[in-house]
Amino acid sequence: MKELPIGLQDFETLRRENMLYVDKTGRLLELVTKGRRYFLSRPRRFGKSLTLSTLEAMFSGQTELFKGLSAEEWVSNQVKKPFPVVRFDMSSLGSYSTGEELNDSIMRRLEDVAEDNELQLRTERTSGEMLHQIIRALYKKDGQVVILIDEYDKPILDNLTDLKKANEMREVLRSFYLTLKSCDKYLRFVMLTGISKFSKVGVFSALNNLQDVSMSERYSDIVGYTQSELEYHFQDYINTSSEKLSLPSEELLNKIRGYYDGFSFDGKVRLYNPFSILNFFSDSKFGNYWYVSGSPTFIVKYMKKKAIQDPEEYRHFKVSADFSDTQEIEYAEPESFLYQSGYLTIEKWIDDEITLDYPNEEVRKSILRMYLDEIYRVKRYITLGSQIWEALSEGNIDEVVELYNSALAGVPYDDFPNRNEFWYRSLFLMLLRGAGIISYAEVHTYKGRADLVIQLKSRIIVLEFKFAKNKFEVEKKISEGQTQIADREYAKSYGAEKNFEILTAVLVANDEERSVKIG
Repeated sequence: MKELPIGLQDFETLRRENMLYVDKTGRLLELVTKGRRYFLSRPRRFGKSLTLSTLEAMFSGQTELFKGLSAEEWVSNQVKKPFPVVRFDMSSLGSYSTGEELNDSIMRRLEDVAEDNELQLRTERTSGEMLHQIIRALYKKDGQVVILIDEYDKPILDNLTDLKKANEMREVLRSFYLTLKSCDKYLRFVMLTGISKFSKVGVFSALNNLQDVSMSERYSDIVGYTQSELEYHFQDYINTSSEKLSLPSEELLNKIRGYYDGFSFDGKVRLYNPFSILNFFSDSKFGNYWYVSGSPTFIVKYMKKKAIQDPEEYRHFKVSADFSDTQEIEYAEPESFLYQSGYLTIEKWIDDEITLDYPNEEVRKSILRMYLDEIYRVKRYITLGSQIWEALSEGNIDEVVELYNSALAGVPYDDFPNRNEFWYRSLFLMLLRGAGIISYAEVHTYKGRADLVIQLKSRIIVLEFKFAKNKFEVEKKISEGQTQIADREYAKSYGAEKNFEILTAVLVANDEERSVKIG
């Protein structure tokens, strides 16, 4: 079997070492022959960098790398007159804390480009001026230039929760990217990739000749693996994993589909994240590879700032079709960032309305882990979840409450000044779901709405949450909750489940003591 290119983003290395490659060059050929200026937004670990590396090899005419691929003939012709290529990765700039430092960092990278191409440059003050000089010099030397810029938005996203600094970075990038428009006649092809799309950055307000293919049906599968690509290119690995896991191939594929498939950028084509699939077949183990590889820092900071407490808010979430277009930093909604960073995807798209949802089991677990790790900062939540599972299986709700209180004791309360019933219930739910326990919030019954329902193999547990500001309100809230469960007959709703034991309880959060009491 061919070696799996896990984490590899260089097309030349991948091909020279004969690693497994899912041929996307046919799609890239459409790009280069049907247009000249593009923008592509995709989540991390989806293959954006490999795509730009492949385009660099195509325009450079590296024929030997394309044998047997869809673009082989085009590249064979290209070698007669290769284009000079400037490939620039904004994620490689190192550290910078001011706009001036960002400008200097970009200029240092451009000096490397000039040295690699044996160009003599005049001294310039801005990165935009230096880029303009490089493009003109390459044009005079070798003809029209190809510009490929990866992670164009990283300097902004790194400072997302500090708008003053983000705007400072934005102004530097505006000057830099506007150069591409002023040099238009010198350019054969331009492609920018990133996660987000901000109109004020200057790329989409001033450089308005970029074609955004991020949600295009034609290019929806330009990165990522389709089901047919998975089954064709990974057949040997499917057979090996089937043997290792003692699962028939069809059953294995169904499980892989539920765990890793489901990303969609047009509402029709469903895709696998390449990074997760490569890691799965390497280990033959269902793991959360995407989250372990690192959650985007900007998402964690943003969600903390917005104080969004329950990821379930975004299940089957309806938005307008242009929800992710030209979002200003100041006004961008959480669902836009969650979509562009890969936590949400398009479940369906009908006319001008899009429904968002989590694409698969891996991502659902990832966002729970992000909240527990980075937002609530609950320690040992995996062990805690297992203990809660065991206590629930025995019907020991008192033990469950003790375990929950141990989790609450470690939460940095100062990070959450506006705690309420919803806050306590959301954290409890995340612990349950993180442990794989089937649980539902705000379950409608024929007489009301139960706060939380837990479903086990032979037991259903109905919980009512209440919030008390201090210890003097606790008993009153317990009584209110018990009356509510009885009057609204929450347990009766499950009376038809003859094989289930049905338990009910009231959980009252005493905010003064930061603990929960059961009644």
